[in-house]
Amino acid sequence: MTGRTTESQVDGREAAVLRLRDVHVRRLTTDQLILDGIDWTVRPGEHWALLGANGAGKTTLLRLLGALMHPTSGTVEVLGSRLGRVDVRELRARIGHVNAAQRVPQDLSAHAVVLTGHSGTVQPLWRTYDDEVRERARGLLTELGVKELADRPYGVCSGGQRARVLIARALMADPALLLLDEPFNALDLPSREDLVEAMHHLAEGRPRLATVTVTHHLEELSPAVGHALLLREGRTLAAGPVEEVLTGAHLTACFGRDITVARREGRWTAYSGRRVSGT
Repeated sequence: MTGRTTESQVDGREAAVLRLRDVHVRRLTTDQLILDGIDWTVRPGEHWALLGANGAGKTTLLRLLGALMHPTSGTVEVLGSRLGRVDVRELRARIGHVNAAQRVPQDLSAHAVVLTGHSGTVQPLWRTYDDEVRERARGLLTELGVKELADRPYGVCSGGQRARVLIARALMADPALLLLDEPFNALDLPSREDLVEAMHHLAEGRPRLATVTVTHHLEELSPAVGHALLLREGRTLAAGPVEEVLTGAHLTACFGRDITVARREGRWTAYSGRRVSGT
């Protein structure tokens, strides 16, 4: 399915986690159109990949989903609340957001980093963490496959281990929506595969959790990712089930190169042979 989601596809179905309608974003300083007429619906339990070339608008779109900014025009509903009509501070507390660049004190233990997800702070607020909260943090480390890191300083963890610790931190608020901004950035192959497996298990264990993952590489998608949205120059090029969206033709149009796509046992691969003429 390409283009915009139609209202008939919304009617009669479960309430959306995310719903965007005719969303535009312009940069105030230059009047540049960054997002142009985005329509998008994400429902509970759906796992989406968000792909596009650098400058396509992925970061801006993710900031809208995380209630970190407002659209210039159009409507954005997150967890049933419309931006502009809700206290975004309360809304953000219900959204899990993972970014490898987020500030984390390097000397904190992995367990302490996860605890800060409960208080929504950079530094731990130790007096606010009772035994139940501390045990929950340990349980999330176990769920993400890194329980042995509980007492290890975050700064000496590998990139893949840090990514899983940050996901555990984001889950402390028990969010209905988890946003992952290039969580695989700079990971080596073993670390990437560990994180793919962890994300797959997370999806299986939390059937109501919706996720949106920004990535540049199809190889980073777990078999749980069932939907994808492709952005090109701020517009939706294609959106829907992965088997319909992640095709060679769509990715070639999205990235401006001749791209071949293959899927095996739920995992994707893609490679480019040459630049498409005229792009």
